[in-house]
Amino acid sequence: MAKTYAITNQKGGVGKTTTAVNLAAAVAEKAKRVLLIDFDPQGNASTGCGVDKMTLSRSSYEVVMGEATVADSVQRPAGLAFDVLPTNGDLTAAEVNLLDENLKENRLKLALGLVQDQYDFIFIDCPPSLSMLTINALVASQGVIIPIQCEYYALEGLSGLLKTIERIKQRLNPELEVTGLVRTLFDSRNNLSNQVSRQLITHFEAKVFHTIIPRNVRLAEAPSHGLPVTMYDQSSRGTITYRSLASEFLRREK
Repeated sequence: MAKTYAITNQKGGVGKTTTAVNLAAAVAEKAKRVLLIDFDPQGNASTGCGVDKMTLSRSSYEVVMGEATVADSVQRPAGLAFDVLPTNGDLTAAEVNLLDENLKENRLKLALGLVQDQYDFIFIDCPPSLSMLTINALVASQGVIIPIQCEYYALEGLSGLLKTIERIKQRLNPELEVTGLVRTLFDSRNNLSNQVSRQLITHFEAKVFHTIIPRNVRLAEAPSHGLPVTMYDQSSRGTITYRSLASEFLRREK
């Protein structure tokens, strides 16, 4: 039975999609059955996995609207060890169309119920906003992984996100828990980064993953080649740290 994780942060540019793609790839390397769901209309996770967004006939939009099943819509891009449910700009329409649907907050959860036995882990790359799509992802998940850049404004955004998660837990999904916070785009030479990192550990203690994802050129280059960094450059710091994060994640989830 799969366990599902929303990878989310209401602030953009924090390494959310990078974490979704590379954590999925690194966990799949551990002989786990993994599905990555691109649930951000920008479709960056799809591109980062080598999927051509412009030629999709079925995507996460059709799945959430009940027009296609997950099983009929997933792809296994060449060379990858995990499945991808891709998306494109069509998903933007779901924000409006879902408002008229019954069980609008539960559409993704219902769709995933049909493939729970086919995967060990499902990761959902959420849009950088509190939207009906994000709510669907949180309702469908048991855990939340929060990538966070160690800067001042990140702490303000984190407070709002945690309140949202708590409201979803109380009203729609009592199973929902914060799995952990991942420090991303980290520059150890920056005093503010180190200060914010210490504050995160002080406030959230064990919820903060020990693994820190650094700023890394190979991590930034990999999406343009349609590959996770683990395939693009095996020896890069990005690969090493995401493999470390995957190992730490799996230890926590035993």
